[in-house]
Amino acid sequence: MSKSLIMVSSITYAMKGRDLLQRRGFRAYVERAPRGAEDAGCGYGIYVPDRTEEAVELLKEARIPVKGFRERGRV
Repeated sequence: MSKSLIMVSSITYAMKGRDLLQRRGFRAYVERAPRGAEDAGCGYGIYVPDRTEEAVELLKEARIPVKGFRERGRV
């Protein structure tokens, strides 16, 4: 799962989630979802290169809705 974007329902949730994770010591970045991800919500996700499963749990505890996962596009 470490190569995927954590999809959220809005750009606001993406930025709040990124900020929360960074405060907790994670490297976290807001990224645009790859094209063709029709059910990707707002089209943005949070990329966390390490400890992705732990990051998802923190987001859920903070009531940031996780919509799913998408493979990252080329960087």
